[in-house]
Amino acid sequence: MDLSIIIVNYNVREFIYNLLPSLKKAGEGIDYEVIIVDNASSDGSVESLRRDFPEIKLIPLENNLGFSKANNIGLREATGEYLLLLNPDTLLSEDTLRVMLGFFRSNPAAGLAGCKILNPDGTLQLACRRSFPGPWVSFCKVTGLSTLFPKSRLFAQYNLTYLDEDQTYEVDAVSGSFMMMPRKVYEKVGGLDERFFMYGEDLDWCYRVQKAGYKVFYVHSTKIIHYKGESTKKSSINETEIFYNAMHLFVEKNIPGSFLVHFILKFAIIARKTMAFSWKKRMIIFPALLDGLFYNLSLFTAGHIYSNFREWRGFPDFATDIVYTIPIALHLASSALLGVYRKDSLSILRNTGSVIISLVLLSFVTFFFRDFAYSRGVLLLAYALIFTSLTFWRIIAKMLLKDGVYSESNRRIRSVIVGTDSTALEIASKLSSKVTTLHSIEGFISVSMKDVGSEISGIKVIGTVETIKKTISEHRIDEVIISSEYLSYNGMMSLVSSCQEENIEFKLAGKNLDFIVGKSIVSLIDNIPLIDLHYNISLPLNRFVKSFFDKKLALLILIFIYPFAYLPLSRGRRESGLRNIILGAPAVLRGKMSFVGPKDPDMFPGLYLGRKGITGLWLIENQQENGSAKLDIFYARNQNLWFDLEILSKSLNKIITKDYGKDNIGI
Repeated sequence: MDLSIIIVNYNVREFIYNLLPSLKKAGEGIDYEVIIVDNASSDGSVESLRRDFPEIKLIPLENNLGFSKANNIGLREATGEYLLLLNPDTLLSEDTLRVMLGFFRSNPAAGLAGCKILNPDGTLQLACRRSFPGPWVSFCKVTGLSTLFPKSRLFAQYNLTYLDEDQTYEVDAVSGSFMMMPRKVYEKVGGLDERFFMYGEDLDWCYRVQKAGYKVFYVHSTKIIHYKGESTKKSSINETEIFYNAMHLFVEKNIPGSFLVHFILKFAIIARKTMAFSWKKRMIIFPALLDGLFYNLSLFTAGHIYSNFREWRGFPDFATDIVYTIPIALHLASSALLGVYRKDSLSILRNTGSVIISLVLLSFVTFFFRDFAYSRGVLLLAYALIFTSLTFWRIIAKMLLKDGVYSESNRRIRSVIVGTDSTALEIASKLSSKVTTLHSIEGFISVSMKDVGSEISGIKVIGTVETIKKTISEHRIDEVIISSEYLSYNGMMSLVSSCQEENIEFKLAGKNLDFIVGKSIVSLIDNIPLIDLHYNISLPLNRFVKSFFDKKLALLILIFIYPFAYLPLSRGRRESGLRNIILGAPAVLRGKMSFVGPKDPDMFPGLYLGRKGITGLWLIENQQENGSAKLDIFYARNQNLWFDLEILSKSLNKIITKDYGKDNIGI
């Protein structure tokens, strides 16, 4: 047998179902076997693979043994002259296996090799060629010098970014997602070191291959796509911790040297781990740090301001440390308990609650510890400044980050579908009817220029595979969906590779058209049961804030504007959009309607979408009953006070423009 392919699967059924057809095409004319070791998946992988791919040698495990142990089990079952360790979240070109086998047969000194690996957006996956983490290499990586100077041979040694990705050459290591080896080398160096649960085992294998007198190569002449990290998303393991622990193990095992060398390497690894953790938790860490800074600045400022108007000498020296630590600790604790620090958003309302609670707590504490009850005036002034500064920086941050703001970029996904056949048409139909996301199908991409300009069921063919970069730019495309039935895998690789600078999401539609595989998620094309979804609008705090805002605004309208509602507001016409909003205030006050909400809140029984809205996304988009469902779902999922204000503002602008005309209002 020419080749044995070992795949370790863990809860990535959708990805492996995309891989296997590409593997079948790549294996034409080659005597090969596929061995899948399943690490106790819970997604039905074993049952599905047994049913749909009976020719595969499937080895189900009772427990998740990790990447190294599972691969070793597969290696022991392999009978091929060459061995390939392949990740399940990959796609192969038609020529990948032939090119790699040909490379080994013409390069007897090669002991292990990997091919060119692309990210789903077409960029080169840097891990497919790299150096071992020596002291200088690790230092450059951790300090960012390798990123600042990617073309420098001195600084960019870890990922070898100074080398041409379209050349073949010897390297220290290749990616564990695709590693091919002759059997004779495997029999000499053995399998993966099972002390590595996952990560680091590929570096270690490459190191041992070279230590045995063989060479490791990066082969550019064929390429695959690797979605990277899909198995870890389905597990509860801490991949960051496991990765850096693996680097520790690799350094201790393989890199000789003095104590200083090991110290530098370990320091670099720990620093990188700390940076990775800090970046991952940045929406929690940085807001807490800013709150602490502004809190104590406000306290300090309040003391100086108060001393200018009252006979107060400030905080005594012996209490300074306590004054600037205990109060902020109480505030941060109350903020954490209220959920102020979240990884996905900045909350002004929760922050207001935490300011009030910490003020009450501090007043309570100073009541019992009167030695620290210096001045109620300073306390109240300080908290006025604290509330202002903490709210102000959040408002600025939300504006800069566009947190909670309704815009074209966060509202609608602009997609093109590569294909002009019935499969492409079915993909477009399913995406257009899916109510849980807003897809705008901009058009089809054909392989033939003669199709451009024609229409298929009302959707235009707007470009070809050769001109797709221009199409992406002109139509501001967010994602490209490729039907696995339309393009060859080589064609897919070429398409993705040609667009690597476009920052575009490429997705592959499953053969049965029930899922789409992308770099960040596997999306079900058909609608999932809406009753099981939890949306922002159903959260108790969001409902309270929305109700409070509605009733306050309704009261203001009833007191100051409602009596004028029967005046000719729209050039003598009886009805106008603005008049409808004013006349709807009593219904809002009674809780029957909302100023912003869904057009048809009862369209999905059992799912709370909010009270019927006088305005809403459906008004901005001018959607009728049959087209508003998707917008109502999107609104319910993302509802917050800022979103409501943005929608209300855009609705009023549209209503006034329509009722009075642009010329009359100076727009």
